[in-house]
Amino acid sequence: MRTRFLSSIVSPVLVFLGMPVSGQWIHFPTPGIPRTPDGHPNLSAPTPRTREGHPDFSGIWAAPSDKYLDNLAADGADVPMQPWAAKLYRQRLDDNGRDRPSGRCLPHSVTDFDAHFMPKKLVQTPGVLAMLFESYHSYRQILTDGRPLPEQRDPAWFGYSVGKWERDTLVVETVGINEKTWLDDSGHPHTDALHVTERFRRPDFGHMEVRLTIDDPKAYTRPWTVTIPWEFIADTELLDWVCENEKDVQHLVGK
Repeated sequence: MRTRFLSSIVSPVLVFLGMPVSGQWIHFPTPGIPRTPDGHPNLSAPTPRTREGHPDFSGIWAAPSDKYLDNLAADGADVPMQPWAAKLYRQRLDDNGRDRPSGRCLPHSVTDFDAHFMPKKLVQTPGVLAMLFESYHSYRQILTDGRPLPEQRDPAWFGYSVGKWERDTLVVETVGINEKTWLDDSGHPHTDALHVTERFRRPDFGHMEVRLTIDDPKAYTRPWTVTIPWEFIADTELLDWVCENEKDVQHLVGK
């Protein structure tokens, strides 16, 4: 799994940094994880749990491909757009996504980072689930200490997220996401009314199910839901990946 990332993403970084692969911790065995008799990670082993009895989401994860980053509705979900949103989405498709935020070194956000195929590390504590993203070297916090969503909020790239447990599923509510963000790279739009609900479920050691519900009555006629699978990535670590010295935008060609 990690080999794919290295061949497509890491090699240019290594060239610029002049650092050998052996110095990047990508082959160091992940301690304390279940393994098969031949030493490989046992991805079908039981779900690990915290002292509180909740599933433990800690570890490095990634979506298995880029199809959900390209289009959240890649599996055929019905996306009921308002007329203005459908027009804007078609324009972004016709322009080959030339104005997408990531093309200008601006970060991805909640939904497209859930869909991103590059690794993300989850660090779980009783009061917060932290997500560390290899892409753009950024992070997100999901607060699980019982606080409500803030009533007063400024637009934020990752919005404001709170989570609560429903049995073995962590249900996360997010509001206040900056309207400059896109839901995915194909350009599904949203407004300041966006409310994202994520349902994280880890059925076994090596797999995570992320069920996303998009609720934005200004952009969509009703809520719509997609499910993104994640896979556990063992025996590796996040690498340093920063968007810098951007020179792409001037060469992007739209319709």
